Amino acid sequence: MENNNVVVPKGMLEAGNKYLIDHGFNPIVVDNDAEAILKQAKDAVGAILFTEPFTAKTIDQMPNLKVIARHGVGYDAVDYDYAASKGIWVTITPNANASTVAETTLADMFDLSKNITKYAGIMKQGESARPLGFDLAGKTLGIMGFGRIGQLVAEKVSGLGMNVLINSRTPKDTKLGKFVDRETILREADILSLHMPVTEETRHSIGMNEFKKMKKTASLINLGRGALINQDELIEALKNGEIAQAALDVTEPEPLPRDSELYNLDNVLLTPHIAANTVESMTRMAVDAASEVVRVLNNEQPQWPVNHID
Repeated sequence: MENNNVVVPKGMLEAGNKYLIDHGFNPIVVDNDAEAILKQAKDAVGAILFTEPFTAKTIDQMPNLKVIARHGVGYDAVDYDYAASKGIWVTITPNANASTVAETTLADMFDLSKNITKYAGIMKQGESARPLGFDLAGKTLGIMGFGRIGQLVAEKVSGLGMNVLINSRTPKDTKLGKFVDRETILREADILSLHMPVTEETRHSIGMNEFKKMKKTASLINLGRGALINQDELIEALKNGEIAQAALDVTEPEPLPRDSELYNLDNVLLTPHIAANTVESMTRMAVDAASEVVRVLNNEQPQWPVNHID
């Protein structure tokens, strides 16, 4: 009997499982870690993953694997180069969550500028303090990383009367903002929003050196990856007033340990990696990831690979 088993993570919406079944594959639902995958489905020919690490050691124990499909856009937790050396495609779902994450970026901007979450907490505690927020109109938004999400953020803020500055390794022609160098965007941004991928160049690239260049009134938003920021230096900067506040949907590690100082800072808005957590976005990610698995297992080229198979 032909092996048609595909690992799918517990919590993936049923639309992804249905797509696999409709195309003749058998989804095996497992907990979101390598140990569970190897225990329940080490013979699988395909795997759909959330954000859990997938290392060379795991790959070596799955001899039939042909495709690893990320349920999302980040792939730094997968050893994609080693996978390629073993003839295994690694794919992402770049079109599934970009608009949703861009919307959540705006939600964080509104929350930070108007103290919405802070006011809610004050009110529930029966206190009367009313810290002043700030208008977005007339302020400068800095967007670092101008891929699909960064471009949509710029598009969605176009009606807010903000000055938009952009920094990216690959400048594009756009009327949505002005491309500037790294020093300029750090110096001038009132709100700095991170949308870069994690690479050797960007890992921990936002640290104390960068915070000291930013305005003391500046807000930092990170909906990309926790590894973009030197988290210890961010905590120090927030405590010492190098920058005013931050909104973090991603941390390093995840989940954030309960003893992290970030929980004790009143100038941090923390959310548990929910920027893409809508029914529509999760449905698109599940189906797009499943479609990449089906495409590869039917001996076709994937649409959204991050590695290359010779």
